[in-house]
Amino acid sequence: MNDTHDQKDETMNTEASDMNIDAASEAAAAEQAEREEHAARMESIRQLALSGQLEVLPEQAEIVEALLDTIAKRDEMQNKLIRAAADHQNFQRRASSNEREARTGATQGVVQSLIPLLDTFEMALLQDAEKVSAQQVIDGVKMIRDEFLRLMSGYGVSSIDPKVGDEFNPMEHAAMMQQAVDGVEPGHISMNMGIGYKLGDRVVRPAKVAVVPAIEESSVEQAEDGED
Repeated sequence: MNDTHDQKDETMNTEASDMNIDAASEAAAAEQAEREEHAARMESIRQLALSGQLEVLPEQAEIVEALLDTIAKRDEMQNKLIRAAADHQNFQRRASSNEREARTGATQGVVQSLIPLLDTFEMALLQDAEKVSAQQVIDGVKMIRDEFLRLMSGYGVSSIDPKVGDEFNPMEHAAMMQQAVDGVEPGHISMNMGIGYKLGDRVVRPAKVAVVPAIEESSVEQAEDGED
């Protein structure tokens, strides 16, 4: 009996919910239709006012004049908005095109500066291996490296080449290992393991270094080695 009663209650609640939804939908549809009808009436009045066919009392003439002035200002602002939108789209297209041209031009400049280096490599490869000494090969490689660095400096590239004893700078150096060296203070570089490079003030690749550990760390490591 209780189950039957619960099922009836659930059915009634469902039907009531459906009725509420239908009523809300009908109310929304009626409200939308009313808004559309009102908009249509307003547009009809505007068209009659623009054509001079709107019949009004003499004392209402100023109202019509104000309406016409408002319509004119609206049309003017709408035209300005359309022109502004078109100008913005044209600006975006020009900016995108200029950006592509700038990237292409920059890349072309780099390529043109590197082509002479490729020519130097080609000339080196044409040398008779039996007539060239190892020292000549090394000197040639150094010359090409120096020329490459010179070209890179023209684009704002500089090297990060710390010396033994220089203070470790985490902004420009990457500590690869800890290594104690006589005469070098803790927190300073004990070995340069790889040159780094900067583009202007931005680090492209930090220099790879070994750093002298702090005294406490060095003492602990020595004590552990002694125990072993």
